Amino acid sequence: MICREAEQLAEFYIRAFGFVHVEDSPKSDLGFAELIGFANGQVRFKSLRLGNQVISLAETQPPGRSYPKDVPNWDPRFQHFAIVASDMAAAYANLQAVPNWTPISIDGPQVLPPSSGRVTAFKFRDPEGHPLELLAFPRGATPAQWEVKSGSLCLGIDHSAISVTDTSRSVAFYSRLRLARTASTLNVGPEQEKLDNLVGAVVEVTALAIPMQAVPHVELLCYRGKSDRRELSTNKNDVVATQLVFQVEGDGLDAIVAPSHDTTICRLSSVEGARLRALLRDPDGHLLCIESADDALSQSA
Repeated sequence: MICREAEQLAEFYIRAFGFVHVEDSPKSDLGFAELIGFANGQVRFKSLRLGNQVISLAETQPPGRSYPKDVPNWDPRFQHFAIVASDMAAAYANLQAVPNWTPISIDGPQVLPPSSGRVTAFKFRDPEGHPLELLAFPRGATPAQWEVKSGSLCLGIDHSAISVTDTSRSVAFYSRLRLARTASTLNVGPEQEKLDNLVGAVVEVTALAIPMQAVPHVELLCYRGKSDRRELSTNKNDVVATQLVFQVEGDGLDAIVAPSHDTTICRLSSVEGARLRALLRDPDGHLLCIESADDALSQSA
């Protein structure tokens, strides 16, 4: 997640959800700066862990543009990740006690109907404008990976959701990363309208996952209607330029990157030797970072 103030934003995630530091202080990443075409600038990373998932806050100097205000859910710029709460009421109350975030949803957390999975959800923005979601599963229908095994209020990251214009096209693209469709729903009704703060919201939700790894997964959100959903085009140091990160093994990176457009490839040096990292865009312009596998990063989101 590109940001302006990594230390301050990290404190929000720690206080609001219980994230913990992966390292003590931000670290410079010259390879990432080269990857995003930022050779004359600096990028400092602050990584945080929640459960088995990791987010990295990338502070760029000089900074890019701030996150645009009031970006609707159907806009390709609207990309969020869902944090699983073991107790929605308590997690929401804890969030309310932390300053500087802004709500998206109307009337607090919404209990979606059975056709939408009966989950309870609430959308909002962090202090720098990144969209987020709190998510709680109904009692008796919680996926095995989210069964409470500790006293933690927030358990981890279930998925990252991206708004797309054509589900079939996006499914075909992400299948190159070995992601397969695992579930689909059509979300509609007053609860969805309040969740999205969008009158008449009708959204096709498609879950894509790596075999044998249910979380974190990718969700495609395809909103129906005549909204102006042009391809996402941002500077790679803009706060809106969130990246999904995937690790691949062997020559998998070449197979993924070869047919792609708008691809940047960077060779990194590491203690173990040379490893590759590539940056590419999906059909709607979302940024994906593909890198050779590193055991220490295998749980990253």
